[in-house]
Amino acid sequence: MEKRPLGQTGLDIAPLVLGGNVFGWTIDEKKSFEVLDAFVDQGFDTIDTADCYSAWAPGNQGGESETIIGNWLRARPGMRERVRIFTKVGSVTGGPHAGGLTEGYILAAVERSLARLGIEAIDLYFAHWPDPLGTGYAETLGAFDKLMKAGKVKAIGVSNVDAAQLGESLRVARDEGLPAYQALQPEYNLYDRGAFDGALRDLCVAEGLGVVTYFSLASGFLSGKYRSEADLGKSQRGGAVEKYLTPRGRAILDALDEVAAGHGAKPAEVALAWLMAREGVTAPIASATGVAQVESFAKAAALGLGAGEIAALDAASA
Repeated sequence: MEKRPLGQTGLDIAPLVLGGNVFGWTIDEKKSFEVLDAFVDQGFDTIDTADCYSAWAPGNQGGESETIIGNWLRARPGMRERVRIFTKVGSVTGGPHAGGLTEGYILAAVERSLARLGIEAIDLYFAHWPDPLGTGYAETLGAFDKLMKAGKVKAIGVSNVDAAQLGESLRVARDEGLPAYQALQPEYNLYDRGAFDGALRDLCVAEGLGVVTYFSLASGFLSGKYRSEADLGKSQRGGAVEKYLTPRGRAILDALDEVAAGHGAKPAEVALAWLMAREGVTAPIASATGVAQVESFAKAAALGLGAGEIAALDAASA
């Protein structure tokens, strides 16, 4: 499978990243192992998680996803050398994640993540959300600098920022002689385009940042599984899909259906292929609850969209 350079991180990754948000939430450890095994068997090599996954599920505290991935790595000798691990810090959800992006919290949180994952170094460590505590970029980047010098983190990235925030962080890094963010993780898909398209994408391209997108299938809407309000009960994530049931959303599904039919593919495969072909995007992140979805990811990675098909999808989603 083709590998793509992830900006200036020094990492080359396959063109789709597995989202670990479902591990310990919608699928248990046994099922998660099956998905992870299938993912690697298909030639993919990068897994994304966060220290807060999945604190929102009843009975969870956060860290469940990292723990499952760590257990999988321990059960598969030699697997650590075959996969890249991304995780995140700084999701302020209360409880154990209330520290934002302060140096003290980051330096303690990374040790918990490393222990759960059972690894010596995180390949790419993201600042998950802008810090509502008002912590300055110099303090946050200074903490990341210490972790990189200690060999606990190989590269750093940021998620959920706009162009002004990213630009300011890059300026502070230059002025203070600190490591700059080398990758961005934005919400981006055929429906949700406004936050990344434009100034933020232009900045990433100009600065050479790698980009891995989350909610790449709009919480499953772009799979075509949800066509009406009656479909929302099909999964635990259905409630997050209702906002997409608009005339524009249905037009996007119609365009996906048409392109998919021409390739004998599924709408989700086309939606992911569109992201893979998008300027400025290194790889979409997508989660899976079963082996069949992972097999579909491989089909998406092999799907070559024509210029006319991309234009039709662009027009429907503009």
